[in-house]
Amino acid sequence: MTTTITNNTTNTLRSAFLEYFGENGHRIVPSASLVPQNDPTLLFTNAGMVPFKNVFTGQETRPYTRATTAQKVVRAGGKHNDLDNVGYTARHLTFFEMMGNFSFGDYFKAEAIEFAWTLLTKSYGLPKEKLLATVYAEDEEAAELWRKIAGLPEEKIIRIATSDNFWRMGDTGPCGPCSEIFYDHGPEVFGGPPGSPDEDGDRFVEIWNLVFMQFFENPPGTRTLLPRPSIDTGMGLERFAAVMQGKRDVYDTDVLRSLIEAAANTLNTDPDGALRASHRVVADHLRSSAFLIADGVMPAKDGRGYVLRRIMRRAMRHLQRLGAREPVFYRLLPALIRQMGSAYPELVQHQALIAETMRGEEERFTALLERGMSLLEDETSRLGTGEALPGAVAFKLYDTFGFPLDLTQDALREQGQTVDVAGFEAAMAEQRTRARAAWVGSGDTAAETIWFDARDRFGPTEFLGYVSEKSDAEVQLVAHGNQEVAEAKAGESVAVLLNQTPFYGESGGQVGDHGTLTAPGLVVEITDTQKRNGDLLVHYGKVVEGVLRPGMSVTATVDHARRQAVRGHHSATHLLHEAMRRQLGEHVAQKGSLNAPDRLRFDVSQPRPITAEELAEIEREVNARIRENSAVETRIMTPEAAVAEGAMALFGEKYGDEVRVVSMGNGGEDRNAYSIELCGGTHVGRTGEIGPFRIVSEGGVSAGVRRIEAVCGLAADRLAAEAEERLTRMAGLLKATVAEAPDRLAALIEERRTLERQVSELQRRIATGEGSAATENVNGVTLAARDLGEVAPKELKGMAEAIAKQVGSGVVALVSSAEGKGSVVIAVTPDLSDRFNAVDLVRAASAAMGGKGGGGRPDMAQAGGPNPNAKAVFDMLRERLST
Repeated sequence: MTTTITNNTTNTLRSAFLEYFGENGHRIVPSASLVPQNDPTLLFTNAGMVPFKNVFTGQETRPYTRATTAQKVVRAGGKHNDLDNVGYTARHLTFFEMMGNFSFGDYFKAEAIEFAWTLLTKSYGLPKEKLLATVYAEDEEAAELWRKIAGLPEEKIIRIATSDNFWRMGDTGPCGPCSEIFYDHGPEVFGGPPGSPDEDGDRFVEIWNLVFMQFFENPPGTRTLLPRPSIDTGMGLERFAAVMQGKRDVYDTDVLRSLIEAAANTLNTDPDGALRASHRVVADHLRSSAFLIADGVMPAKDGRGYVLRRIMRRAMRHLQRLGAREPVFYRLLPALIRQMGSAYPELVQHQALIAETMRGEEERFTALLERGMSLLEDETSRLGTGEALPGAVAFKLYDTFGFPLDLTQDALREQGQTVDVAGFEAAMAEQRTRARAAWVGSGDTAAETIWFDARDRFGPTEFLGYVSEKSDAEVQLVAHGNQEVAEAKAGESVAVLLNQTPFYGESGGQVGDHGTLTAPGLVVEITDTQKRNGDLLVHYGKVVEGVLRPGMSVTATVDHARRQAVRGHHSATHLLHEAMRRQLGEHVAQKGSLNAPDRLRFDVSQPRPITAEELAEIEREVNARIRENSAVETRIMTPEAAVAEGAMALFGEKYGDEVRVVSMGNGGEDRNAYSIELCGGTHVGRTGEIGPFRIVSEGGVSAGVRRIEAVCGLAADRLAAEAEERLTRMAGLLKATVAEAPDRLAALIEERRTLERQVSELQRRIATGEGSAATENVNGVTLAARDLGEVAPKELKGMAEAIAKQVGSGVVALVSSAEGKGSVVIAVTPDLSDRFNAVDLVRAASAAMGGKGGGGRPDMAQAGGPNPNAKAVFDMLRERLST
């Protein structure tokens, strides 16, 4: 693109940059997430090159050697933290866009300088006389290229000898000299050129940094030339937009100014009045909060979530200063989406989640803010001149009212006061000591001590699994046999703690993820992931190759197929729950569940068995909702607000101040969604991903609790295929088609019943001796003893009654050996009841067959035994009758 642009809006400037490099052979790569997936050492993506870090180091290859991006960046924690300056300077932002072009061993200095100069002076139309460049003092090659390509005079090529113009990825790794391009606002603005005593003034503004990666830094500080030198550049879009729009303050550019005016209009305040800084804080923090939430970060007490909460609450306190008395922050979101939604569609896609999270956080914080600020005012009124706020007070504000330390510092700065930070840290440490003491007495097993210590040392594990199934991570702890170890070798079972992970830890009925942890020369197979001590995610598995040590960087990869199957069953559980409530009644409530890759198990309160017709209707309803293929949406709400909206809490789950609310299916006119539940698990993106749903069984678990077992997706396909195969095989055995098989089988069953009746009648006749019973006389008592072989035990009593009628007076003993077990029935006619008891006789018969027990009436009793020894039974009877 060589035509000069005439529209200097931020959106136009961004598009022009990407189009220019796209036309010059660069792949236009969408912005990566603000949560780094390839660098566990970073809290947030803080530079344009972060997504390409592994490409520059050679650990990853891409199908292109040139790329260009407009990358979302947040600098609000860790090494790169601009939070304290935001709102009070003309340039600092927590969120900004870093435009860049990259060469992975393709072109180098000459082309990079040519691209930059052409874009700035021709496409963007900046006057050449307004531009100057810095180079690293030892990089004469770059200086010569600026003279040759741009025609810059010597006085506009400034040599910088410090590390400001030499970039390093770390203590070791790719590195190289930089060349920064500056714009001169003119002599009427205070400030000097870079490298001068007045360089911090506003006259000269850096607009682009070109990094020439030509070395590899080796310990201890030695460098070797890279075989394929590369290019990494970065242009801050907001700073550049200020230059192009004739501004010296990024907050005066179109996007940020529109957000400032949106807040001013909402609150009816002057955007440029005495509270100008508050408007700027709100505008910046609106962007960082919305983009972080869109990328899966949620407000929390630790980690990335804590930084987000700090940003949000800082903005909310400034909204209070601007006069807000009810939630306002979320109402500014549409203004942001109008400005940036086209370039970043994730804002539109997650608008409901972002708004709900903002509103819920502001409602909670507003309730705490008034009390917290009252306490702060009381305490500061007692301070002497220059005296710092005691750390214990700052900790109370943090612990009781949710005031991050920097928010307290920000509030005091407006009054020229400070906080005793050392005292705050001491109070924090004391609280940890109390927590440890309480835990030691809680009765937990000694094996869990390791995870309590780990939680104290490392904080919670950052879970990335809602948005990713693969990420880089740092190994924090390796355990073997409930002991922390310095290393684990191939063949050893391990428990591994990472600083961040895409692996889901078993909870809420959803099983833990499987997958791998890998690094060069290392493979660890993960076969389970569990939650420990509340919010640690511990990976259990075995080292397959290499040696695993704490401090290593690994790539954590979830078994995708298994995760997909698990979350399909989990989402199906939600639909099943709602379908059962609608079919059976609102008394149905979840009492337990299992969501595994091959099945789901769902226990509900239900006083009676569920009929086949009801099960069929429930299954039909679930499948209908699946076929809708509606989006599965997640929002963050208070438990109270979620329940008020119709959400159902999961049995056995503990909920804090905030909950994830999962909605799916079309709800109709009176309800936002078909299913609304509080749930922290992972789910499909759309209901259609669940696939076919089949109920496998229904049964009782305990009084008033029924259990449904079901399958979906591939598991349901396998079930259907197995059923089809069995039906086909059965039809073959019946010598019928599949369609004819049911009628043919019914005919065979009726034929068998007829034959069974005939056999039973024949057995009865044989047993009774065809009307003349074969008997023997034992000591004057008639004994009718028969070994009936395979006659079913249930037939014995009827036969014994018939024989007893035939003999008139006597004892009848029938023995069966069906299915390899002995069964005996003994009948005593009424005239002999004063001499013989059938129960006593049958128990003796059972003992003769190696059994024990038996029972019935004095005239008819039955027993069994493992050894069907009819002779032993009859010999025993003859002996008893003889005495």
